[in-house]
Amino acid sequence: MTRIIRLQSPKRFRSGCFLSAGLLFFGVVAFPQAPPSPPAPTGASGASTISVEAELVALPVSVTGADGSFVSGLSLEDFRVYEDKRLQKITVFQQGDNPVTVGLIVDHSRSMGPKLPEVIAAVAGFARSSNPQDEMFVVDFNDDVSVELLDGKPFTSNPRELGKAVGAVSARGRTALYDAVAEGLLHLRLGTCERKALIIVSDGGDNASQNTLSQVLALAQQSQVLIYSIGLISDTGEVDPAVLRRLSKDTGAVAYFPDATHNVAIISGQIARDLREQYTLGFTPEKAERANAFRRIEVKVTAPGHGRIHVRARAGYFAADGKLSPAQPAKGAL
Repeated sequence: MTRIIRLQSPKRFRSGCFLSAGLLFFGVVAFPQAPPSPPAPTGASGASTISVEAELVALPVSVTGADGSFVSGLSLEDFRVYEDKRLQKITVFQQGDNPVTVGLIVDHSRSMGPKLPEVIAAVAGFARSSNPQDEMFVVDFNDDVSVELLDGKPFTSNPRELGKAVGAVSARGRTALYDAVAEGLLHLRLGTCERKALIIVSDGGDNASQNTLSQVLALAQQSQVLIYSIGLISDTGEVDPAVLRRLSKDTGAVAYFPDATHNVAIISGQIARDLREQYTLGFTPEKAERANAFRRIEVKVTAPGHGRIHVRARAGYFAADGKLSPAQPAKGAL
């Protein structure tokens, strides 16, 4: 199966996405040494491995009220973070619209043909609703997977460039969803923003990937990326809600299933707002007793005067023995 990667090595990134010195956010803790199994995505090359020291775990947290609106104005004292049931000392607390590196994973299988115009419009709308300093890119997929070059750059914040990238591939063939998500996770490594996310837009269950769901889930848990999903019901009924819900829930994001294609634009706006309204909590983890251990996270919030609230964060992360090794880049990436 062909994997087409159309990108260049980045030459410069926006300064708004750099981290403060000494901090290591989830978006940077990308692809630690794999737990006992997950192989690198199909087509991985033999490039050398780079290790970084783990100093800080940073956790994006969404807090909403009974009506679904974001609960703002909370302070550090309102949050409690537990790792494997042990209370952690929160050393970083942020609220506000910080830049995000976002990958749009767009299905171009045959059944998506009539839906693509609406999807292109929704992608452009997402870009207009996002932080102007966000780094965005597009992964188009059917039988093949392609990371689209954006006017000679690996990322853009230009709505027109994103729409053009989504329309660069015709709707045909089958659905290599898992391979596309794996490529998106790899491309996120080129981003410089502390927070990273993928948004999947698809109307079909996977029927063409060489990667498996378990492999992609392992990569997602290692990378600490938020994975949002927009599942469009296809004429053949191929959409797999369970898979999309699992990818989103396990990473602390949300899966949506609109009843009409034109609602994709509304949902993309909701995702943009969700990314802009999150809290970020940081804590220094204890040294892992064993490499590649999965550490469960629970976040509790006290919000007097806000009634019943809902707290959303990822379920945990893989802790290595002090060093985190990125997965190999896909074949063809520079």
